[in-house]
Amino acid sequence: MAYNWNWGVFLQPTATGDDTYLGWMFYGFKMTIALSLSAWLIALAVGAVVGILRTVPNKLLAGIATAYVEVFRNIPLLVQLFLWYFVMPELLPEQLGNAFKQTNPILQQFLASMVCLALFTSARVAEQVRSGINSLPPGQKNAGLAMGFTLAQTYRHVLLPMAVRLIVPPLTSEFLNIFKNSAVCSTIGLLELAAQGRQLVDYTAQPYESFIAVTLAYLTINVVVMFGMRWVEARVRVPGYIGAK
Repeated sequence: MAYNWNWGVFLQPTATGDDTYLGWMFYGFKMTIALSLSAWLIALAVGAVVGILRTVPNKLLAGIATAYVEVFRNIPLLVQLFLWYFVMPELLPEQLGNAFKQTNPILQQFLASMVCLALFTSARVAEQVRSGINSLPPGQKNAGLAMGFTLAQTYRHVLLPMAVRLIVPPLTSEFLNIFKNSAVCSTIGLLELAAQGRQLVDYTAQPYESFIAVTLAYLTINVVVMFGMRWVEARVRVPGYIGAK
């Protein structure tokens, strides 16, 4: 193959002269980390609440939570991203919408991407939480109520401590997915890792080096997350349940 490999391209000054191409890649790497972690924290909090509501005996609350999950889980992520970035500012009160549109473009892209990723992922987290709670024997809930706990106390002290331990493995997959899904945010101009890889190709015409570097960066993130979550799983696993020793 007549391709001119040039790994030194990463150390060359950029066309704008303000950094090296490696600096561009590192900026995209940091943007991906910041976006994914902030979205994950929101998704975990919102998803836990929605997942719990899906299991409560109140039909109204359970119905609202079910509708939330179905909406955010069944609309494609790219469509949701466009709605949050292009449509939602027009639906907000005029003063708030104008304030958003007048902020720094990078901040606009980051906030829209963060909210989109967070709510999309929260619907999937909610299903994991619901499944974890429903997988517990009914006797655990009945025992908590029989001891005089309120329903809220039963969830807090009996059901959730067990359910959270059981759903760590599937939550690992969702945690990994949020990093990979962040690449979609480049479609609204956010210069995360994948976007920086494409930009480097445009300026250097070295596609193989660019996307090999992007691939290795994503692999590094995923390996770190995977080993971190395995450590968490080992620390919280319950003897007698799946995967426990």
